[in-house]
Amino acid sequence: MQNVCVIGGSRYFGLHLVTLLRDSGTRVTLVNRGSGPPPPGVDHVLADRSDEAALTAALGGRTFDAVIDQVLYTPAQAAVARRVFDHRTDRYVMTSTMEVYDPATSPLVRTVPGVPVAEQTVDPARWPVAAGLPWHDPNALARHFDEATAYAEGKRQAEAVLAQDPPFSWASVRSAHVLGGGERDFTGRLAHYTGLIAAGRPVAVHEHPQPTSFVHHEEIAAALALVAASDAVGPVNACSADPLDAVALGGLVAERLGTTARFRPAVGADASPFSFDRWYPMDDRRAVALGLRFSRTADWLPAAVDEAAAGARRAA
Repeated sequence: MQNVCVIGGSRYFGLHLVTLLRDSGTRVTLVNRGSGPPPPGVDHVLADRSDEAALTAALGGRTFDAVIDQVLYTPAQAAVARRVFDHRTDRYVMTSTMEVYDPATSPLVRTVPGVPVAEQTVDPARWPVAAGLPWHDPNALARHFDEATAYAEGKRQAEAVLAQDPPFSWASVRSAHVLGGGERDFTGRLAHYTGLIAAGRPVAVHEHPQPTSFVHHEEIAAALALVAASDAVGPVNACSADPLDAVALGGLVAERLGTTARFRPAVGADASPFSFDRWYPMDDRRAVALGLRFSRTADWLPAAVDEAAAGARRAA
């Protein structure tokens, strides 16, 4: 790939993706609403990706070998992307999420405890699209979905829009929960664990926490670049092979901090991040077959804990 457009990509692993592509010699165009400046050597297009007319005008006559879309959340946005990038690119890669497999967010998603969830569990070619919902208005959408369901269903339907007779070759990279990077991780989810455990306070977890999948922030960026350069079509799970439940995660964090983790039963909605009461860790076999490689969580997690703890100390 000599010329790539990244939509979003102004923070966390998206920013790492942009610099990774740039440093490999690829010409990179970053499209965002001005939320952050591009790194040196990266072209910048200022536009709202949901505004079809504005995005079309801002792109002008630009064409690309591939587009990597970091901020595609709804079928409405996917429909805009299809129209705007038709004839501008032959390759479109969407950053998706393992939350498409969360059985709590759709009665159509069925997982089997003990069996890692493969890509065909949610098939974009067969997933129904509700184009008439108010996807452009989060407040109105909240009357139809809670926050978690809106996110998961938005991603599922966005993939489905791309899958219907697409004007370009497309793939979705369904990312596991991303960790690492210290203060660059704006979610604060790992910092939640390091902060509580370092202070000797208990972590709230479900009575029977189920495992979930993780991936290192640099490795998901590399995976997106590799999938964009490949001819893989459809969804690809991106995760380290060894899922962890919240208790196991807390134990590894405590071990790195040189202390002992304490836990308490979660009451209502106060469960800690990554504590789940249902099964949906991902199957990585398609990623492996495509040549993607992810380190084991236990190999990179200690350094991620160090980064999170150091960030907390600087913020204190």
